[in-house]
Amino acid sequence: MATALHLAALAAVPGAAPDFEQGDLSLALAGAELIDLADLHAVVLMRDRIVPAAAPRTENPMLIEAASEITRDAPHETVEKWLWRRGRDLAARYRIALRATLPEPQAPAYRRSFRQAAAAVGPHVLCSATDRLIAGDPVLTHLAAAAGIAGAPPADALDGLDEDEIGVLAHVHQAITQLAAERQRRSVERGGFDAFWRGR
Repeated sequence: MATALHLAALAAVPGAAPDFEQGDLSLALAGAELIDLADLHAVVLMRDRIVPAAAPRTENPMLIEAASEITRDAPHETVEKWLWRRGRDLAARYRIALRATLPEPQAPAYRRSFRQAAAAVGPHVLCSATDRLIAGDPVLTHLAAAAGIAGAPPADALDGLDEDEIGVLAHVHQAITQLAAERQRRSVERGGFDAFWRGR
């Protein structure tokens, strides 16, 4: 499973989509990891709780890392808390993971945007991601739309998804909506502060 890596690859292609927020992408990546871990039977979703099940049978280092961060003690972590905790700066970490997919190692790129730093993506990863998106893969389609790197999926895009996948996608959308509201609040506060000083 490589849904998060595919999502990051789609986000890294210059000109493929309008500008997006790093925080939105990070939350969507955390949701993608959780869905993949559930598909690998590494976790079980009990209502909104994430219960560890078994070590993930994968060679994907980011998924192995994600599995190691699952809370082991009851009552276990909620999907919402996982998204915020695991999602912190996750886009930046996938920028590094994308560089590892290139045929030749790339020099580190600091203080650059996601697309500037990861414009070159391993062709096999980008091809797989593009094929999934074109085929209308419902998980990748919804996550890409939530992250702002693709348009809204069609009305029947939820067809074929199981209850756990629908639940995680709903939490991702809710978290991104909350983050957008927080950005708007801070923007209004900054605007009011600037207006105050201009009026003095």
